[in-house]
Amino acid sequence: MTQYDYIKDIAKYGLENDYEKLLQVLNELVDYSKKSNKMNFAIQLQSILKESIRQHQVSGLSIVGSPKHILREEEKELSDLVLEKLTSDYRLKDLVCTEKVVSELQHFIQEHQFIDLLNKFELPVSNKVLFHGPSGCGKTLAAYVLAGELEKLMIVVNLGAIVSSKLGETSKNLAKIFKWAASEDAIIFIDEFDSLGKVRDYSQDHGEMKRVVNTILQLFDYLPKESIIIGATNQINMIDGALRRRFDLVVELEKPDEKHVKELIDKTLQHGNFVFKNKKDIPAIIKQSLGLSYYTIQKTLITAIKRSLFDQVDKGALSTVIDTHIWKELIAQEQLNLAK
Repeated sequence: MTQYDYIKDIAKYGLENDYEKLLQVLNELVDYSKKSNKMNFAIQLQSILKESIRQHQVSGLSIVGSPKHILREEEKELSDLVLEKLTSDYRLKDLVCTEKVVSELQHFIQEHQFIDLLNKFELPVSNKVLFHGPSGCGKTLAAYVLAGELEKLMIVVNLGAIVSSKLGETSKNLAKIFKWAASEDAIIFIDEFDSLGKVRDYSQDHGEMKRVVNTILQLFDYLPKESIIIGATNQINMIDGALRRRFDLVVELEKPDEKHVKELIDKTLQHGNFVFKNKKDIPAIIKQSLGLSYYTIQKTLITAIKRSLFDQVDKGALSTVIDTHIWKELIAQEQLNLAK
């Protein structure tokens, strides 16, 4: 069968309210998509299927003959705790970082690719990762890379909705997210993790923070092997020591040196549409950019490309040449901002 045949059958069984056949053809489409290397589509469709089945099992309602979609209050609350559910196309080759970081991520990925082998010998599986380092140095991208390499759904937590002023509510929200992720075999990604796992005597509200940290410790201990938790923080020293020790892998992502700035430039210009006007200026600009984050350096380069194009609009013929003088000025301004 082709993808179009599956779509026709889905439409047919859906209109006929034949839930069993609809479910069967949707599962067949998931398998077909995986074999056709449409992995992201397969993961997203599988997630929709799991969620639909779970909803109907919990509610005790039959989908047959019921055209209305019933959204329970609990499900709405759960969706409010999540910023995004996504699949990722990013791979290790997209991440600019040290060889040490690449090696650590490769070993983590291997553990999940060979999880059956580890289970056979009753060995533990690393499934808790903490990325730390300055803003703009690739912590979020590294999380996307793991999701892409492992072909897993990633649940991006809405930290603003998780943290509540009500006594015990933050812990309950965390438990809901972990339970949901376990049912999906998904990755949970929590940015600004230090907001949840602060050292237990750091906050004035000592009792509530202690409860939250203890809840996370318990959730970590009972996290299924197939599920993964990724935390990211700019302030690792603010995270409770016992909690830090629970992470199987703690990875520091640093600001780039000259080698990695050059690699970032090459990756940004890898499609070959744009070239530098004065290539001899590049080594000096690379040195000038040291101390800035990957994000800032790439942002200034892309801004220089756009402004170089705008400067040529009135000249009749557009050129894909980047004015290095523009980029140099942008880097200098960012260094001034950093010094303030």
